[in-house]
Amino acid sequence: MLPNELQEAIQETLRENTFLHHTISGVSPVGGGCINDAHVVTTDQGRYFVKYNHARRYPGMFEAEARGLEVLKNAAELSVPGVIGTGEAGDQAFLVLEYIDSRPLETDFWENFGRGLARLHKHTNQHFGLGHSNYIGSLPQRNAFSGSWTDFFINERIRPQLRLSRESGKTDKELEGKFERLFVRLHEFFPAEPPALLHGDLWSGNFMAGSCGEAVIIDPAVYFGHRHMDLGMSKLFGGFAPGFYNAYHSEYPLDGGWQQGIEIANLYPLMVHVNLFGGGYLGSVNSILRRC
Repeated sequence: MLPNELQEAIQETLRENTFLHHTISGVSPVGGGCINDAHVVTTDQGRYFVKYNHARRYPGMFEAEARGLEVLKNAAELSVPGVIGTGEAGDQAFLVLEYIDSRPLETDFWENFGRGLARLHKHTNQHFGLGHSNYIGSLPQRNAFSGSWTDFFINERIRPQLRLSRESGKTDKELEGKFERLFVRLHEFFPAEPPALLHGDLWSGNFMAGSCGEAVIIDPAVYFGHRHMDLGMSKLFGGFAPGFYNAYHSEYPLDGGWQQGIEIANLYPLMVHVNLFGGGYLGSVNSILRRC
């Protein structure tokens, strides 16, 4: 069960944002990962997905996630859970979302998913970045606007992770030197393209099949960046089905060097994993740096 104070705050948030009188009748825990506790909350008006964590440990996390989900929803290319509301109760922050009743994958799931992501990436912006910061996993993610993708990648993505890893003793100056040598060549790996609207954390744990078997993307780290970032992340932990990539290419073709480009893009999530889970991911980072 949820703590009483938290349950009452969730119930009030439901009432305020749905304009319906909700009475919670059941709470069932579900997997929420290593950051959040997650539950399905049943009321007399329906079911909702709720996750919560320590408000002071992750300030503004759920507000940023809610804003990112709204950005993706407004793009209307891939399904996302509807945001009901956010709030705090005592030392807990929470996010209430539409409950997605998952079904088996539709026959053309991967093809539709690939085309939908390609269309999402066609939504653009004047600058790389976003109007607010958010999180990647449990780490703060800065999104200060930049007119240059390489500058954004260096200053808003890699250097903050290098700084954090040095401060915690996970990396040393030698690794920083390898990255500095890469930085002068970044333009070789990222073809000039307009900023693309990105999910930002598109690995296999951050999508599900919706009520009609369609792709639903969840837990975003949204910003406008180079599309290699989403595609790289999709391949980092096993990759999606071949039909996904074939459909993506058909909808929004990539240049011939994209495979190496996504390797460079993956230096960011790999450094995030170094900082979150330890130096075991440094081998992958160094392998990419050696190959480029």
